[in-house]
Amino acid sequence: MAGRRDKTHYLYIAVIAAVLLGIAVGFAAPGTAVELKPLGTGFVNLIKMMISPVIFCTIVLGIGSVRKAAKVGAVGGLALGYFMIMSTVALAIGLLVGNLLEPGSGLHLTEAAKHAGEAQAKAGGAQSTPEFLLGIIPTTLVSAFTGGQVLQTLLVALLCGFALQAMGAAGEPVLRGIGHVQKLVFRVLAMIMWAAPVGAFGAIAAVVGATGMDALKSLAVIMIGFYTTCLLFVFVVLGTLLRVCTGLNVFSLLRYLGREFLLILSTSSSESALPRLIAKMEHLGVSKPVVGITVPTGYSFNLDGTAIYLTMSSLFIAEATGKPLAIGEQISLLLFMIVASKGAAGVTGAGLATLAGGLQSHRPELVDGVGLIVGIDRFMSEARALTNFAGNAVATVLIGTWTKEFDRARATEVLAGRLEFDETTLIDDGHGTEPPTVPAPSPAGAKDGVPV
Repeated sequence: MAGRRDKTHYLYIAVIAAVLLGIAVGFAAPGTAVELKPLGTGFVNLIKMMISPVIFCTIVLGIGSVRKAAKVGAVGGLALGYFMIMSTVALAIGLLVGNLLEPGSGLHLTEAAKHAGEAQAKAGGAQSTPEFLLGIIPTTLVSAFTGGQVLQTLLVALLCGFALQAMGAAGEPVLRGIGHVQKLVFRVLAMIMWAAPVGAFGAIAAVVGATGMDALKSLAVIMIGFYTTCLLFVFVVLGTLLRVCTGLNVFSLLRYLGREFLLILSTSSSESALPRLIAKMEHLGVSKPVVGITVPTGYSFNLDGTAIYLTMSSLFIAEATGKPLAIGEQISLLLFMIVASKGAAGVTGAGLATLAGGLQSHRPELVDGVGLIVGIDRFMSEARALTNFAGNAVATVLIGTWTKEFDRARATEVLAGRLEFDETTLIDDGHGTEPPTVPAPSPAGAKDGVPV
């Protein structure tokens, strides 16, 4: 057991070493470093390959095991309401800080930046509400798993979960089968994680080789302001909410998710840690139905970091192009971005495309300015992904608490390191759909892996 635990530590030490090595290679041999980008892309693609099966198994098992459908509806409604409120708060904070910093003052838009902005606008596109809703429906039952769309997989999983729930005892064999498939999926995911150092090395080396320090120097104000705003949102807003509602310390929760944050930091994609977040939230003491509904839905609707990015970047662009926004226009833009932010996924570059698409449909004359932040968007996407991930982790605990589907005593044991997470299977067999009354470790839940 101790041997396995040491191996998981070595894996994440290797990730840190790979990140540092990637930075060094990026500066020493930028041309070669850029060619290493496929390594990072390949690793993220491997993770994304597992997301649909993980979500499907988790949601079907969670809903199918619940006897009352009303409980699922209550969790979903509460989660969506919370996501809407927190997104609005994040957008408002972004506007406030953006007005205080005025980060775009003194910059000038070049022709190259204009062309970059036009390209991003085309990539972002303007998606109407009917198009967004219709896009949730997959072409076929199977295409939901092959298209890489989280919401499509979520819809299919919900339908299957409710169907199995309605079947009662006749659906038990199917649920057991899906349970075995889930174990297989998480075992494959654990194997893929050993490629994390290679993926982190390729991703970091490529971005450093392509941008160097020039972009960081010329646009340091917007970057520092954005990072600071994200930190304040996580530790002040989310931290206070978590402490008041659950009594938990946000620092303890984030420390428990340390390996996931490292993975996101090295890949710049919060989706790379989605399967692990599901497993760790269940291990923490949140019931399967709450985790299965809140986490996948949050990845599409609870994008706090992206919300802050959209408003701050919009103000930055307006200042840089000499077309500052009046207070009334800012409020109008905030309302628009509340909707626009829901179309951004937790993948690198999606926030930039959403920003361009949103400006194109709301203030077309500002689209050219998107090119000003193309150079540093990769670095800002780190903070976006980390903030989105932290927001979803806190949301899961809060929803679990409000629906009485969270074992506070177990969470205390887990965060204290007395109930260790199993890094080899990523599954806690002893934690069922209902929160246990006694925080006793199961054989699988008490095995390898120490939270970072």
